[in-house]
Amino acid sequence: MLLTSLTTSNLSSDSSSNSSPKRICSLMLATSMGLIALSVSQTAAAIITKDITYTVDEQPYQGYYAKADKANAPFILLIHDWDGLTDYERKRADMLAKQGYNVFAADMFGTGVRPTELADKKRLTAALYDDRSKMRRLLQGALNAGQEQGNNVREGVTMGYCFGGSVALELARSGFPQKAFVPFHGGLELPAGQTYDKTKGQILVFHGSADEAVPLEDFTALGKTLEASKVPHEILTYSGAVHAFTDFNNPDRYDARADERSWRRYTDFLANAYK
Repeated sequence: MLLTSLTTSNLSSDSSSNSSPKRICSLMLATSMGLIALSVSQTAAAIITKDITYTVDEQPYQGYYAKADKANAPFILLIHDWDGLTDYERKRADMLAKQGYNVFAADMFGTGVRPTELADKKRLTAALYDDRSKMRRLLQGALNAGQEQGNNVREGVTMGYCFGGSVALELARSGFPQKAFVPFHGGLELPAGQTYDKTKGQILVFHGSADEAVPLEDFTALGKTLEASKVPHEILTYSGAVHAFTDFNNPDRYDARADERSWRRYTDFLANAYK
């Protein structure tokens, strides 16, 4: 990604010049507009996107793939919230692809299953929380789909939102090796009988201090658990941010400050991980 500094320091309005103030202003405007256009053309990435259908347990699932405009781009697996794979996850995938990452947004519910009613969202997520083996098979299916696109998934990162954040941590506990596992306002409670002893990768957590669904007690407990298991981690909390604070489609929950700060830290983390 190319960054162009916008400057007009080389434009002078020396009183000895025979140019009029009006002409100088016009030149400055034209030059500034030209620099802005150059910056846009240099930073805009020609990503390729497509839907990908894959099979898990003989059932069809449909994910979304956003491919970066560069060779050997790092891989990111993105897990959706409890309303299924929607335009929100597609937008996030596109944002990351434009920064140079190949992103596969997985489908945890099945082709065409995009719940809108609260009862359906609870039913679908509860079924996977109660069947961790199936959750892991779905993760493996999504990783296989990403690998079939030519990605090195074992050197990738798995991220998720809310329910998807819980799923990302499930992959971490499974022992599957990756650079990092990154939940955004995800469930942090440790399932019965599980540990982080087999985790192979860092854990980066973004959480809201005012999250009413996942209390700070869970946030603190996760930190203690990761420390006891000697898992490299960074866990960040944002004051005033409620559950789902990154959801820019939900004005009642969206917190622009927390979203922008967590996204900046996440992309900085990725840049350092793939130097």
